[in-house]
Amino acid sequence: QTGRGDAAATTRIYFEGRYLGRPVTDENRCIALGMLAEGLRGSRPEEALPVFQAQLALWRRNWPDDENSILIVQTNLSSCLDDLGRREEAIDLKVDIYRRREATLGASHKTTILDGCSLVITMRRSMICPDEAIAFARDLLGEARQSLGA
Repeated sequence: QTGRGDAAATTRIYFEGRYLGRPVTDENRCIALGMLAEGLRGSRPEEALPVFQAQLALWRRNWPDDENSILIVQTNLSSCLDDLGRREEAIDLKVDIYRRREATLGASHKTTILDGCSLVITMRRSMICPDEAIAFARDLLGEARQSLGA
């Protein structure tokens, strides 16, 4: 069994570019960070959070034009924040993700709708804005029906 500091040490090794002599711009390294973070998220979300943050920093630094990959990492990061009970931060990030998806893919795209559903769930959990969550969910349902032809 590994100790609590192992995830942070592994992240640091990947981030500093000392793993097998690969350059820091290695896309596989970013993917490995995401896999590590997802593995930690279920049982140790407090350790997963800095790993997601390191992954996001790498994507932004090395591939700033890869909007889709950055949004995927941000989605995972926002879910981790939600898991940690940091719902206001999660909501702010999920609103940004939803708006960027809507601007790039359109409101009726399945990915936009899924990101919107994730936002609704976090809004309902937070109990900060339950009425807004219900209204937004109704709008999403309309988009989903239109998109699916139902």
